Amino acid sequence: MRPSLHPCLILAALAATAATAADVPKAPKLQRFAFDRIEMAVPVRIILYAPDQASANHASEGAFDRIRQLNGILSDYDSQSELSRLSKTAGTGRAVPVSEDLWRVLSAAQAVSEQSHGAFDATVGPIVRLWRRARRQRQMPSTERRERARQRVGYRLLTLEPNTHAVRLDREGMKLDLGGIAKGYAVDEAFKVLQKHGIRRALVDAGGDIRLGDPPPDRDGWRVGVAPLEVAAKPSRYLSLSGCAVATSGDAWQYVEIMGRRYSHIVDPRTGLGLTDHSSVTVVAPDGTTADALASAVSVLGPEKGLKLIEDTPGAAALIVRAPDGKLQTHESARWKKLPVVKK
Repeated sequence: MRPSLHPCLILAALAATAATAADVPKAPKLQRFAFDRIEMAVPVRIILYAPDQASANHASEGAFDRIRQLNGILSDYDSQSELSRLSKTAGTGRAVPVSEDLWRVLSAAQAVSEQSHGAFDATVGPIVRLWRRARRQRQMPSTERRERARQRVGYRLLTLEPNTHAVRLDREGMKLDLGGIAKGYAVDEAFKVLQKHGIRRALVDAGGDIRLGDPPPDRDGWRVGVAPLEVAAKPSRYLSLSGCAVATSGDAWQYVEIMGRRYSHIVDPRTGLGLTDHSSVTVVAPDGTTADALASAVSVLGPEKGLKLIEDTPGAAALIVRAPDGKLQTHESARWKKLPVVKK
């Protein structure tokens, strides 16, 4: 049964107590601290509330260390990462035992691949690399190259063996790419580190993938701006959220125009083509891993199928903004309409 309320819509309850104010020791006053780094090749910001600078420093360092550790596991840019080493075994017939982190991310990726019928696919690496080159050269990949890449892509070619936590890539030339889910997992894990240090009022933002804890003191939630379709525009609205995650997928920053047509860095694993609808998809979900993967999947699926995927995912909400022919279109899921909006 789906929850009747979105997890971000948290109602505060007043509990009666027989103790007097004198009986209850005063909690230390929390102070706001902010930390910024570049990790996973994106700006990462951690905002937290702690009793003192030393506690804040210790907690944030642990969170940044965790993100850095995960980059060494999940990056497809680093040839020595665990993910890259796994990709090199493609077509050998060997099932390779992987770390707990890589297993969790690949398992989550496969689940979304099944739910989206391949619109999200962790094996999309060959196509992604082809379009990275296309953006650099501003040249359309040939039909032959696209077809060769597409033949090496398919989530059903990725086999997970639960008993041994081993992974097998069944076709030569396969390349894993976790760009649509890794940052979401990283912000989840960084937030867990903060919790272990006793920090619950915190925000972790890795390039737009945001994990939110309890709200700041004396506030109902964190004020989160919804990413606009265009780079220069201001957020279309602000939400008040806590205890959840937010992710946005779109082509505002990364795209290429070839022969008058705009191609996104987001590719459809099923066709081998970059998306052309000029879109922005913002997803709110219970955790960053889910929000990140859903934002990517919905971008590929489009409004009708994408919103169905959102409605079928407990606790998820989405806003889709598109301009396929220069005309603005907005689509909201049922739960999105229930999210609390902050007046500007």
